[in-house]
Amino acid sequence: MKAWFEDGTTIAAIPADDRAAQYGDGLFETIAIRDGQPRLWSYHVERLQLGCERLGIAKPAASRLGSDLENAIAAANLDSHYATAKLVVTTGVGQRGYKRPATEPVVRVGLDTAEPRPVEMYQQCIRVRLCNTRLAIQPQLAGMKTLNRLEQVLARAEWDNSEVAEGLTLDTDGRLICGTMSNVFAHIDNQLVTPALTRCGVAGVMRRHVLTELEQQGTAVEVRDILQGELADIDEMFLSNSQFGVLPVAHFDDRALTVGEVTNGVMALLAESG
Repeated sequence: MKAWFEDGTTIAAIPADDRAAQYGDGLFETIAIRDGQPRLWSYHVERLQLGCERLGIAKPAASRLGSDLENAIAAANLDSHYATAKLVVTTGVGQRGYKRPATEPVVRVGLDTAEPRPVEMYQQCIRVRLCNTRLAIQPQLAGMKTLNRLEQVLARAEWDNSEVAEGLTLDTDGRLICGTMSNVFAHIDNQLVTPALTRCGVAGVMRRHVLTELEQQGTAVEVRDILQGELADIDEMFLSNSQFGVLPVAHFDDRALTVGEVTNGVMALLAESG
């Protein structure tokens, strides 16, 4: 990030004894800023506040989060036409040990310029691979975007091929969950499905947006477990992420997929809805 802010003041770094650094004790949201406005802001706030409830962290008020982000955008003096914000909530500095301090959570905002994905990625589509790293099953943390991302770090370290845009992960029981930075939608046996995220994985805000838009259009999406044995039955696939929106997949490992009516229809619907 180009600049970090706390309570409206620029900071160089977080303290070494902050529980974010010590234990990953907190949550974050990565927000697309377009023309100075946060995209899917209400979804980000709802997920962050729900995560705080589930982790037993006092919820920052939506008004405070909005004010902190707005002040950071103004102070950073970035070209906000296309930028990225990272909103981090931690339980702050505490004494040695796992017990949390009896203090209010700390909110920090990071801002940086960003670049749109090359148009070729949307036109020519992307290649993805299946990672060897498995996601641990932990329903208590499922769906949230906690500060502990070691599984994603390990999965992303598995490849250094610039032709591969993303890696998909299974859980330890062999269910397809998500990408290292994205959610997955697959067309299997004439049905559009997306993995259930009740055991692990991150419930992305763009995933929620896609599900909402398709529901309003009357298009059924089945949210269920996708077993490893079903991967060979996938004929279309696209990924969702708050920064790039939706990207169609043309190759899954060594297998070519169709970029067909389902995928193109979703992309057209999102383009129309803005």
